[in-house]
Amino acid sequence: MIKWFAVALAAALLLLQYRIWVSGDGVSEVLRLRNAVAVQQADNQRLSDRNRQLGAEVRDLKQGYSALEERARTDLQMVGVNETFFLVVPASSPGSAPIMPAPAAAPTRTAAR
Repeated sequence: MIKWFAVALAAALLLLQYRIWVSGDGVSEVLRLRNAVAVQQADNQRLSDRNRQLGAEVRDLKQGYSALEERARTDLQMVGVNETFFLVVPASSPGSAPIMPAPAAAPTRTAAR
């Protein structure tokens, strides 16, 4: 009787070990899920850094004019007060046509508040 009980216990142990190591929901699934969690955490960290940077930019735009002026200069090519805008056109070679025709009287643009 004890002999059959030991054989049944060993068979159950082998069946459970097979399920842990070989089946689809065993150790391989745990390792796959750990890798997926690590990838998601890295992505969350990257997005959190981006959100923190955007939040700082929004605070700067709400509180001060320096960030607003910087955005206007870089994104909209605006000119500040008491500044003169100069367009520098490279000289063309003698045999080529000019890149853009020169206007008769190019106005100087200055910004006013």
